[in-house]
Amino acid sequence: MTRVSREFGDTMQKEAVPAVSADVIFASSRFPNYKIGANNQILDAKEDPKVLSMKEVVARETALLLEQQKRLSVRDLASKFEKGLAAAAKLSEEARLREAASLEKHVLLKKLRDALESLKGRVAGRNKDDVAEAIAMVEALAVQLTQREGELIQEKAEVKKLANFLKQASEDAKKLVDEERAFARVEIESARAAVQRVEEALQEHEQMSRASGKQDLEELMKEVQEARRIKMLHQPSKVMDMEHELRALRIQLAEKSKHSILLQKELARSKRVEENLSHLYELDGAETLGSYFRIKPCSDFAPELSRCSIQWYRISSEGGKKELISGASKSVYAPEPFDVGRILQAEIIYDGQKIILKTTGAIDPAAGLGNYVEALVRKHDVEFNVVVTQMNGADHPSESIHVLHVGKMRMKLCKGKMAIAKEYYSTVMQLCGVRGGGNAAAQALFWQAKKGLSVVLAFESERERNAAIMLARRFAFDCNIMLAGPDDRASLET
Repeated sequence: MTRVSREFGDTMQKEAVPAVSADVIFASSRFPNYKIGANNQILDAKEDPKVLSMKEVVARETALLLEQQKRLSVRDLASKFEKGLAAAAKLSEEARLREAASLEKHVLLKKLRDALESLKGRVAGRNKDDVAEAIAMVEALAVQLTQREGELIQEKAEVKKLANFLKQASEDAKKLVDEERAFARVEIESARAAVQRVEEALQEHEQMSRASGKQDLEELMKEVQEARRIKMLHQPSKVMDMEHELRALRIQLAEKSKHSILLQKELARSKRVEENLSHLYELDGAETLGSYFRIKPCSDFAPELSRCSIQWYRISSEGGKKELISGASKSVYAPEPFDVGRILQAEIIYDGQKIILKTTGAIDPAAGLGNYVEALVRKHDVEFNVVVTQMNGADHPSESIHVLHVGKMRMKLCKGKMAIAKEYYSTVMQLCGVRGGGNAAAQALFWQAKKGLSVVLAFESERERNAAIMLARRFAFDCNIMLAGPDDRASLET
C-alpha cells in the first residue's frame, strides 16, 4: 500500500481532519507487511512456520502421556496424570487470556476503521484509493480475527476434554494402586500365617520330644528349611523386581524432565524473540536436585562472564521472597536440599546493567532420595567415603580416601585411625553444598566444623552428597540446632 506523500499533507488543511481518538495506540508508524490471499485471508510474510500453535502443543503432550502410560507403573502413572491435569488447567487459563486480548483487538480495529472512514471523506484522488485499500485491509483483519476466535473456542473445548480425560485416568490409576496394595497385604498376611503355623508345629514338636525323647527331628527340620527357602526365594524376588522397576522409572523421569526443560527453554526463547528482547545468556542444566546450572552465553554480543559480577538467589515459590545465597558468585551453581521447592535466580551485572536469569520452575527433589535418607536415619552412625579437596580455603594436595561419620550427636572426619575433625552439633557448625566449583559442584559440600577449621569434601555421587546434608541437618535439628550454610541460618529460622 502506498503511503500518503508529504505534498498532500501540506495542501490539506489541518482543521479539516479531526484528531484520532487518544484510546487508539498504533504499534508502528506504518501498516504491517500483510498480503491478502484467497477468501480475504491475510498472510503474514514474516510468520515463522516453526512456531507451534496451542492446539498442536496439546496434541503432542497428549500423545506423549498416552505412550508413557504403557511403560510407567500405576503409582507414577497417577502422579503423571495429576501433573497433566494441572498443565491442562494452565492451558485453559491461557486460552481465556487470549480471548480477552482478542476482544481488545476488535475494539482497536473498530476505532481504526472509524478513523479511516473519517479520513476517507476528506481526501481525494489517489490518496482516497489508498485509504479505501487500508479500510479493506482492516476489514480483512477483522474477518481473520473472527476466524481465529472460532479456532480459540475449538481449542478451549479440546483442552476441557483433555482435562476430563486426565482426571478420569488419574482416578483409575488411584484405584489400581489401591487394588495392588490390597493384594500385597493379602500376600503378606498369608506369609505371616504360614510362618506362624511352622512356629506352632516346632513348639509342638519340642514338647513331644521332651516327653518321649523318640520323636524324629529330621523330617521337621526339612520342613522348616523348605519354608525358609520358599520365604527367601519369594521376598527377594519382589524386592529385585521393584528395584529394577524403580531404576527404569528414574531413567524415564530424568529423560522426561530434560525434555520438558528443553521445551520450556524453547518456549521462553520464542517469547523473547516475539517481544524483541535482548537474549545474551541462559541457564543450562536440569531443574532437579543432583544436577548443576551453568550460565551460558547465547549471543556473540554477550560480555565475558569473567568481566561480570554474578550473584545467585533463591526465591520462595509462595511469597516470592528473594534470599541471597552467600558465596554463590560463580557461573556454576549446584542446588542443595535447601533449594528444593524454590526458584533459583542469577543476576549478572556488567557496566551498570543487570541481567536476570531464572529457572522455569521450582527445583524438584531427587527420585528416591527421601526413602534412602529415612533408611539411614534408623542407624546410629552413617559412614561416607570422601576426598578432601580444600582445607581452610586452600587446595588440599592429597587425594586419599577419608571417612565422614554422620552421627546423631556429632560429625567426625577420619583418615584411617586418625581423626582430623570431631565436633558435636553446635551453632558454630556450618554445612551446605559447594557454591561454585565447576562440574563437580553437585558432588561436593562445605563443612565448617568449628572456627578456624573448614573443609570441602567430594563424595562418590550426587546422591551420597545430598543424603549426607539431609541426614546431618536431621540429626542436628533433633539437637535443637539449625544446620545451614553461611548467612543461611536467619532464613531457616524464619
